[in-house]
Amino acid sequence: MKAKGVTVLAMAASVAISFLSAAAAAQEAAPPEVTAADLADAEITAITRCAFCHGPQGHSNSPIYPSLAGQKAWYILEQLQAFKAQTRGDPYARGFMWGMSAQLTDTQMAALAAYFSKQTPMAGPQAPFSGSRTAAEVAKGKSVYNDGVPADGVAPCSACHQADARGSDQFPRLAGQHAAYLWKQLRAFHYASREQVVMNGIAAPLKDSDMKAAAFFLESIY
Repeated sequence: MKAKGVTVLAMAASVAISFLSAAAAAQEAAPPEVTAADLADAEITAITRCAFCHGPQGHSNSPIYPSLAGQKAWYILEQLQAFKAQTRGDPYARGFMWGMSAQLTDTQMAALAAYFSKQTPMAGPQAPFSGSRTAAEVAKGKSVYNDGVPADGVAPCSACHQADARGSDQFPRLAGQHAAYLWKQLRAFHYASREQVVMNGIAAPLKDSDMKAAAFFLESIY
């Protein structure tokens, strides 16, 4: 059992190194400079377009759509670029964001990312699963997040996304996100309908109950 735990921790370290290497490569192409005028235009876009799905100031009222308030700017920009390039192909990306991002310039995407990253995050509401989340589910999710699932070779999420789940310069924020959205994305990684080589590998051995529990736990913190 101890050897298994060591293997999982080694996996976590390997995952972190892979993410850091990918992030370093991505940072070689610096995002465009964003002026005060660009930020003002981004706020108007956020209010008149983005808010219909992602809510005022990025506080999504619908578990279908992620909350963007307080998310890392680099991650929002990366996702917008992937939507525009049509390289993020999970169903909701194709159905909603491919079209929405098609007309955005590089500067507009960077400005929107900066705008949403500066908004104050809020705790997400309970997701519309059958019944409400229970204390037992949240506790299980906390264990999955902090310790992984050693028996299944699953590394702890906290190894990359930080102990408080607020993310970093390399990893996106997860704290306070809608549980239904997180669960949906974990399933997309699990079944590889959203391609991300590291997360596809991490999510592959996760049981659905583990993904759901982790999503409940993350929704409960902010």
